[in-house]
Amino acid sequence: MTDFDPAKFANVGPKEFAQLVKSTPDDKITEMMSGDLRGKVLDEVFGRMPQLFRADRAGSTNTVIHWNITGGPDGGTDTYEVVIADGACTVNQTSQHDPKLSLTLGPVEFLKTVSGSANPVMMFMSGKLKAKGDLGLAANIANLFDIPKS
Repeated sequence: MTDFDPAKFANVGPKEFAQLVKSTPDDKITEMMSGDLRGKVLDEVFGRMPQLFRADRAGSTNTVIHWNITGGPDGGTDTYEVVIADGACTVNQTSQHDPKLSLTLGPVEFLKTVSGSANPVMMFMSGKLKAKGDLGLAANIANLFDIPKS
């Protein structure tokens, strides 16, 4: 494996990002996501969600999802709000609405989920992903986005 360069995580396309997540050891992802690049990586991932949203699969879905990513540099949690309404997806860096679904997971599990490298249902069953609210929506969330495969 080549030398690990955490800066690459924020500067590649979706398919390359998925490959980077898949090929990077969990301990290196944890290290990166507890440091200075965490905010940039999270902003990049959430910034892409509106482009990866599949309105054709969402139908009449109108919902608010809070993504809570634990393991911040200060031991805290970052929360991003994804709003799906009227065939569009928007992302807020602060909570502005009550969520229909709240997902809580660690940084490694989050990056594996959004890169298509992990099965969210299996992570839920093993306790690595906690879902509160609309569990039907939680089970279907991956279908709402064009998640690249590595």
